[in-house]
Amino acid sequence: MAQAASSFLGVSAVNFFPVARAAGEGASSLKLANPTAKRVIYLYMSGGMSHLDTFDPKTDRDVMGETKLARTEVDEVSLTNHLPLLQNHADKLAVIRSMNSTQGAHQQGNYFMHTSYAMRSSIRHPSLGPWRAKLLGEPHPTLPASVLIGGSSRHPGSGFFESRLTPLPIRKPQDGLKNSKLRIPEKEFAMQRKLAAALDAPFLERYDQKNVRAYNDMYEDAVKLMNSEDLAAFDLKQEDEQTRKSYGDSNFGQGCLLARRLAESGVSFIEVDLGGWDTHSSNFIRVPEQTVMLDQAYSALLADLEARDMLKDTLVVLATEFGRTPNINVNDGRDHHPQAFSCVLAGGGVKGGQTHGVTDETGSKVLEGAVTCPDLNATIGYALGIPLDQIVYSSTLRPFTVADKGQPLAHLFA
Repeated sequence: MAQAASSFLGVSAVNFFPVARAAGEGASSLKLANPTAKRVIYLYMSGGMSHLDTFDPKTDRDVMGETKLARTEVDEVSLTNHLPLLQNHADKLAVIRSMNSTQGAHQQGNYFMHTSYAMRSSIRHPSLGPWRAKLLGEPHPTLPASVLIGGSSRHPGSGFFESRLTPLPIRKPQDGLKNSKLRIPEKEFAMQRKLAAALDAPFLERYDQKNVRAYNDMYEDAVKLMNSEDLAAFDLKQEDEQTRKSYGDSNFGQGCLLARRLAESGVSFIEVDLGGWDTHSSNFIRVPEQTVMLDQAYSALLADLEARDMLKDTLVVLATEFGRTPNINVNDGRDHHPQAFSCVLAGGGVKGGQTHGVTDETGSKVLEGAVTCPDLNATIGYALGIPLDQIVYSSTLRPFTVADKGQPLAHLFA
């Protein structure tokens, strides 16, 4: 048992420094006194979404290819012809056109965007959902603090935080939360739990450490949710057909609907992944396929949240790891381009109908208002009321903050 604990749970018979410890007391100088967002719905465009074919269109036909610029009723916000439904929601959008990253490969870029830190073999950093739960607490007694819908194994999860803060993965939103129904009689299940608790008790008493307690807590939380009425939040069949149809029948569309249900039920951070943006070839065939799903689901989500009076305190983030090149390659595609790309914020106290930053006439480089991945994460943390300068230590006693050295774009808020 001692060997198993050391190998699988990362503990020993002696106590060690806690996995995480907050440093300092009192109010943070980098924290909103009155947070503008209670929750976040984070839409991640995995693979590197082309900024030129979506949120930062140009007039140069050699750059734009078959994609056309489309004006909206908001002078400052122009989109492309691939986002016709979203054009009607331009007044809700704050488009950041001056994103840039130091990471030009998918796994590294994905990790950097989610954590604000470069990948290291010696440590795994937490993503934003676990950070929010760690520093602000878990808002719901039964539901998980964060949920990941359709994400990949590249997601950093809870990093060096305790495992109970790991986002709950949902592979297919239409299936709800799998394995959440008892397949044996409740009496037999209770007896098995009682026996397991008796066998575990000496081990838990001997190794009374955070990693071990968190491992045990996962089972307790799972059972609590299984027996709770809150499990219905994962059931899309409770939505009427018209609402389900408005989001589209794609996994991403139904994932956005599930995100709204979970946000409404008390989950504070929900990420929905839309992969397929790695358009090294056939960019002008694949981007329209991607944007059909994005345009319908994103527009429906904004409209739905607004109709339920939730948009004002729900921050909807659209992010990606990097953009695509202005030059079109021999395969009619665009390659990786971390030097300039776009992300979008809406709701959660953000003033809509605005853009931040400027790229050059080809979308190749940032000319004004450069924003890093840590800056974007700092802005999200700022809206949630996370103290950006609060230090948390890893098990190796290294200090970390939620957004590293990132600075929030405070002027985006109304």
